[in-house]
Amino acid sequence: MFGNYLIGLREGLEASLVVCILVAYLVKSGNKDKLGPLWLGVGLAVALSLGFGAVLQFGSSTLTFQAQELLGGSLSIVSVGLVTWMVFWMKRTARHMKTELHGRLDAALAMGTGALVLTAFLAVGREGLETSLFIWTAVQATGDGVRPLVGAALGLLTAVVLGWLFYRGALSINLSRFFTWTGAMLVVVAAGVLAYGFHDLQEGDFLPGLHTLAFDVSSAVPADSWYGTLLKGVFNFQPDPTVLQSAAWALYVVPVMALFLAPPRRPAPATTVGIT
Repeated sequence: MFGNYLIGLREGLEASLVVCILVAYLVKSGNKDKLGPLWLGVGLAVALSLGFGAVLQFGSSTLTFQAQELLGGSLSIVSVGLVTWMVFWMKRTARHMKTELHGRLDAALAMGTGALVLTAFLAVGREGLETSLFIWTAVQATGDGVRPLVGAALGLLTAVVLGWLFYRGALSINLSRFFTWTGAMLVVVAAGVLAYGFHDLQEGDFLPGLHTLAFDVSSAVPADSWYGTLLKGVFNFQPDPTVLQSAAWALYVVPVMALFLAPPRRPAPATTVGIT
């Protein structure tokens, strides 16, 4: 539940910040009458994200077991790639997000209503599709369709509240620091999803080594215990992983975490952002 809360919070906060910046700029620049097309684009992006999640959930249920394992494993790996790109992109662009969005909005206003709808749709839609895919793969990894969804929903709700507070000027946040801490936690969560994806491909007989275990601590950390459930929910921990799973986890988390936490070549002062 916590892992999916973190996913919903981080992805939702990105989308909330984008919307708040766009709304604030339209209001301050005397284009309040253009808020309708902006919200239309946001609504279309949300609808697309929900539809994508529904297609993943209900479409996969009609497949054979082997096809489900292939789909689940492949999408897990794809979602990890997207999330990895996202955390590095946000770390790099957090300092100048507002300037970049203002430039895009100026261009959209000059082109007309359709361009404004498209700008809002693309800005929010990317976050929404990534969120739907990563939450779906995380739900498959935990094997619990309720608590992960509740966690993600609470994270998104928190992000909406924070976005409103940003817009009202009641809250400011050091974006660079926030995205660094949450990004590091997401790297660990993504490593667990990646390991689960490889296990899916092994169960579907697409990769070998299903019965070659790296270790087995099931007696010390039972999967049905409260702490076993906690570890699985947060980190996708499995007490009896295969050698391939363990190798995939280690080969991902060690270099990615090192690169992510490495200081920038040209240090720049951290920016605290509040939207007024």
